[in-house]
Amino acid sequence: MTPAFSVIILTYNEAQHLPRLLASLEGLHYDLFILDSGSTDETLSIAKKYQATVLSNPFENHPKQWHFALNKFHVKTPWTIGLDADHIILPELYERLKKFNPADIAPNINGIYFNRKNYFKGRWLKYGGYFPKYLLKMFRTGIGHSDLNENMDHRFVVEGEKIIWKDGYLKEENLKENEISFWISKHNRYSDLVAQEEVERYQELRTQINSARFFGNPDERIAFLKKIWWKLPLYWRPFIYFIYRFIFKLGLLDGPEGRLFHFLQGFWFRLIVDEKIQELLQQEKNQTVLDSTTTIRTESIIETPR
Repeated sequence: MTPAFSVIILTYNEAQHLPRLLASLEGLHYDLFILDSGSTDETLSIAKKYQATVLSNPFENHPKQWHFALNKFHVKTPWTIGLDADHIILPELYERLKKFNPADIAPNINGIYFNRKNYFKGRWLKYGGYFPKYLLKMFRTGIGHSDLNENMDHRFVVEGEKIIWKDGYLKEENLKENEISFWISKHNRYSDLVAQEEVERYQELRTQINSARFFGNPDERIAFLKKIWWKLPLYWRPFIYFIYRFIFKLGLLDGPEGRLFHFLQGFWFRLIVDEKIQELLQQEKNQTVLDSTTTIRTESIIETPR
């Protein structure tokens, strides 16, 4: 009997997380695909143990890695689920997947949102705008694709109607981030990607695929809020966002771990991004001046009579 869905997972040195995720899927009837980007730990041995189909591709960013996965794996099931290695299928979502029958889904429905519970240093982040958080993680095979207009955040794009499993809980907890040095190093790298993306948006080299609608689906709402964010003044917007998240969205109620997270992710990270945007813009300005000076000097030499 052909499974109803396949699961695709991205990995890089995920021996700490992968067994936890695969254990949460145990008992479900599915095909497993893993796209690795050069793991040197036991990740590939774990994948082999679970009889996964494995491919390898050098990592550039998440959207491109998902684009590779969706185009290179030969998925034969009617539906596909895309997960990160630090995800865990919680019981409510497990029961939905166990009972999932493609014939029960209306033909016009092409995607399904899961409801993420994000954890930091062992604490569930209930406030600060982090819950509920609906992620489009399941879609009809061949219809979903990766949004390559993003440089850091990966987002699946699915044409047609989508539904939300509000009680389809997906836990996300990166245990590596319990060490603050890892978190800072990781987000310093991410800030490079986000800063470059925003500069390219200023230059109209990137566009949004999803429609920007406040009362649309979760991805359309994010697109709407991002349009506002990109228009806010640099250096001021991290303060505005942090106050909104910490005070108005009650992030301060998430305990000491949550308050640290909201400060780091909602303020520090955004401030670093803005500084890197400013640096990139200044570099481009300096290069433009240098190119103009070089052109003038060259034309002067050519026009000087001998």
